[in-house]
Amino acid sequence: MEANKPNMERKPNNDRKPNNDRRPRRNDRNAEKEFEERVVKINRVTKVVKGGRRMRFSALVVIGDKKGRVGFGTGKANEVPDAIKKATEDAKNHIIKVDLVGTTIPHEITGEYGAGKVFMHPATEGTGVIAGGAVRAVLELAGVGDILTKCLGSRTAINMVRATMDGLSQMKTLNRVAKLRGLKPEEVRA
Repeated sequence: MEANKPNMERKPNNDRKPNNDRRPRRNDRNAEKEFEERVVKINRVTKVVKGGRRMRFSALVVIGDKKGRVGFGTGKANEVPDAIKKATEDAKNHIIKVDLVGTTIPHEITGEYGAGKVFMHPATEGTGVIAGGAVRAVLELAGVGDILTKCLGSRTAINMVRATMDGLSQMKTLNRVAKLRGLKPEEVRA
């Protein structure tokens, strides 16, 4: 019976050349991500067509590195993961740099978008982020650790995110104001 069995032992193949001209594999799963992302809102949207209703999903995503860079994006697709992926790509194209002083913002400001307003006030260290859901996501991913905020007017998630981004983009540190005016920082305070 053993004479009929084929030889299952594998012989080493020394004739092969090492394939050194190939590119190394990309380990995207293990690579450290540049930005942290947070899904703020997922909304099911409906389009009424001749044959009935066509359901899709829209996603609002905020990304940031917690070191002063933050962005947001929206995406729409037939499935939720695809909508999130599109929103993340859109967010990477809309990143702004935020001026921070320590863990808080340089001065108080009100960001506006449409009927939504977000009032932001600098806070002492240890206060934390006092903000609602959509505003909190933007501020935490921007790297703001201590801040007081109040939403005024419309509280729609997308309007709150855009109003917050508007306020953060208008921030100016003392050094930046001095540079714009052609003065020294000590002269600006006086």
